[in-house]
Amino acid sequence: MPTQPSSVWQREWQAFWLAVGFLTRVPMLVRIDYTPALMSQSSVYFPLVGLLLGASYAALFSLVSALWPTLVCLLLVLCFHLWLTGTFHEDGLADSVDALGGGYTVADRLRIMKDSRIGTYGSVALFLALGLKVALLVAVEHIWLALLVSPCIARLAPLVLMRGLRYVTDPDTSKSRPVAEHFSTTRLIAAIAFVVMVCIALTPWAPSLPLAALVSVGLVFLAWGRALKADLGGYTGDALGASVVFCELVLLLWLSASSTHM
Repeated sequence: MPTQPSSVWQREWQAFWLAVGFLTRVPMLVRIDYTPALMSQSSVYFPLVGLLLGASYAALFSLVSALWPTLVCLLLVLCFHLWLTGTFHEDGLADSVDALGGGYTVADRLRIMKDSRIGTYGSVALFLALGLKVALLVAVEHIWLALLVSPCIARLAPLVLMRGLRYVTDPDTSKSRPVAEHFSTTRLIAAIAFVVMVCIALTPWAPSLPLAALVSVGLVFLAWGRALKADLGGYTGDALGASVVFCELVLLLWLSASSTHM
């Protein structure tokens, strides 16, 4: 029997809230009929969740900017971001860098990546990434715009990696398996279309934003994806999280450079 339209919309609504619950600490406010297929379906909403996160960051910055200097406000926004997302992607960055920096074989790297402890490589990478992010935001002309759009664009990067590489983590112990499994080109195209529309809508404030988005996602896919293929043979859930952090930094580098040369 064909699926009823109301059932389709209900599944999409559940998939959206599943994406919210997966990427943030926000409680899911609807009943979820969880299946691995629904979890995979939810991945198309990652950029939308990123846009909602960005809207909350931009709103908080606008509120506190009347009270404190820019640097203080950005540190407050960063604290809010880390709390709201549970340092989800930052944890992936630290684990990935620890694994690729400290492992000599694929088995070693995967083992290190699953270790809950953070090592020297991961600590340094996390410190530099957070520090660079704040420094770049200070240099951007429209800080609210960077806060708004960077989480949205960055959450496209893991979707591109999922289509370009194979999944290598032990499927029985991975939390990301349902997201990666059966991820389709159709969902990727829908996510790309959404990000493109967001970028076009914001071009009055940043005319080069569509190109910046393309370059940031493309560079992360080429550089990070190449490193993952060479050192792991594919991607893991932690590696996907790291790609979000890398993509944000590349995008902010572009936006800050554009602001400097205006």
